[in-house]
Amino acid sequence: MNMKRFLAAGLATTMAFSLAACGGDKTPAAGGDGGDSGAAKNDLAVGVMYYNYADTYIATVRGVLSSKLDELGIKHDDQDGNNNQTTQTEQVQNAVTMGTQMLIVNLVNTASDDAANGIIDKAKTGDLPILFFNREVSDAVVKGYDKAAFVGTNAPEAGHMQGEMIGDYLLENYDKYDLNGDGKITYVLFKGEQGNAEAEARSQYAVEDANAKLVAAGKPELEFYDAKNDAKYLVDQKGAWSSAAAQEYMTTILSEYNDANNNMVELVICNNDGMAEGAITALNTSGYNDGGEKAVPVFGVDATPAAVSLIADKKMAGTIKQDAEGMAQCIADMTSNVAAGKDMMDGIADKYRVDEGVNKVRIPYQIYLGE
Repeated sequence: MNMKRFLAAGLATTMAFSLAACGGDKTPAAGGDGGDSGAAKNDLAVGVMYYNYADTYIATVRGVLSSKLDELGIKHDDQDGNNNQTTQTEQVQNAVTMGTQMLIVNLVNTASDDAANGIIDKAKTGDLPILFFNREVSDAVVKGYDKAAFVGTNAPEAGHMQGEMIGDYLLENYDKYDLNGDGKITYVLFKGEQGNAEAEARSQYAVEDANAKLVAAGKPELEFYDAKNDAKYLVDQKGAWSSAAAQEYMTTILSEYNDANNNMVELVICNNDGMAEGAITALNTSGYNDGGEKAVPVFGVDATPAAVSLIADKKMAGTIKQDAEGMAQCIADMTSNVAAGKDMMDGIADKYRVDEGVNKVRIPYQIYLGE
């Protein structure tokens, strides 16, 4: 293969933050060097609000970030929004009431600015710095409060990389994956959430960029397996990017699109690795992607430990690494600034890529096809 293996993440907030002891629900995990632990003050109490503990990528970020904040001596109280914006907003209000001094928020609802602005309004009542991460808020939200910032990825980047990866992979294995020999590749795309910037960009560019590579090589564009579906994707209706949603969809698809009917789906594109796992589970029931010769290439995003294992076992074709460790380190660095009485963005542009004119820090993606 001529492609490089690597290319250049409840209402328990009713419990008060204790300024005398480490706060909250923390998950041990392997961390990095934790940055300059001497910069942190022991009296900083941070509320970390996650959109959904069940999200595999978020679980990795949470584990690493908790470890890094512990190393810095920064007290933190982690909360699970359980994919419910009302729950998360109440958690933020409770945290502010109980005396937290900084908010780190993995926002549930990113379809509009309403939820983010509502949380910023609560932060303003306490003059608190607020760091949004992973699930992107608009430039207007960040610019609207001088103590706000965002850490995440560049949403289109993952889609472009996934499209490049898929196009190259298919061109190197075209006849193998043209299962019915009709000269074209049919696909299904599993979309994590409507209106989410990452989901929209991944869904668009993964297909567009793969098609561009195929057409340039004299091959036809990818063809969505269901001609009646004008959207050309299947979305997790709960917006949870879940393995269960993809497994259910894929099981239904395989009841009609299969070897016996000579119309087997020949490619699976997923907005994240959790959905890829679910699709692979369903494919296994049809004798595909179990490590043997019968396989449909499945691609995801995140490079979760489970996906890395599936790729190593030749059950999954590839993924785009979303650097959980890098994101957690950046959040820890910015939190350490606050603990030291500095501006949250102090020195950040020296170590990370920052958007011009707005406090948005970008953690780069990488293509991953296995070690």
